[in-house]
Amino acid sequence: MISPDLLEILVCPLCKKRLVLVHEGQALQCSECHRVYPIRDGIPILLVDEAVVEET
Repeated sequence: MISPDLLEILVCPLCKKRLVLVHEGQALQCSECHRVYPIRDGIPILLVDEAVVEET
């Protein structure tokens, strides 16, 4: 689980917008470009190549 303090400072590496927890806390989604970054073993993988784009 990502701590609330860490979640406040995490931003999308591509567009620098805020990230929100999705998929029951297993991923982070950008509110602007809709990229979803996985969380593996409690570590956010903020690599654009690892992200998938999910339209809402």
